[in-house]
Amino acid sequence: MGTSPALVVCSRGVKILPDTILQPLNSGPDKYDVLVIPGGLKGAETLARSTEVQTLVREYYEGNKIVAMICAGTLAAKTAGLPFQPVTSHPVIKNELVSVYDYKEILWSCLTRYQARGRYRGPGTVFPFAFKLAELLCGKAKSDEVREPMMFPAGVYQCY
Repeated sequence: MGTSPALVVCSRGVKILPDTILQPLNSGPDKYDVLVIPGGLKGAETLARSTEVQTLVREYYEGNKIVAMICAGTLAAKTAGLPFQPVTSHPVIKNELVSVYDYKEILWSCLTRYQARGRYRGPGTVFPFAFKLAELLCGKAKSDEVREPMMFPAGVYQCY
């Protein structure tokens, strides 16, 4: 976390220049409907260590907003101190979560507006993750409208 955008070099050598930086005071649950914590092990570890991110996770959770995490991003649930609940994650961080949460060996745990949390397992679940977020934020019809031209099979992203 920094005070100005800096070039980020990802684990596979991809370089990204952010348009903006995290500004916690302008990123709270009064400003947005959802907080999404991405995966990617090194990035997820960095986000999970950030006190600003930990605070945002707690604020969104306590405000009954959607807190969605994918892959190793679930580490942020632990470092933010979210209460015991069902979670899933990429298997590489499973051991860090099983003693703290009701860890499930499923592709994803259900994202619901009222549950206000969701965890998806890894990169292969990114499309169901995005479609479910679109459904929660914009309705099923809009989610289906986005999904259909992408040729992603209907029903594949149902929660278990």
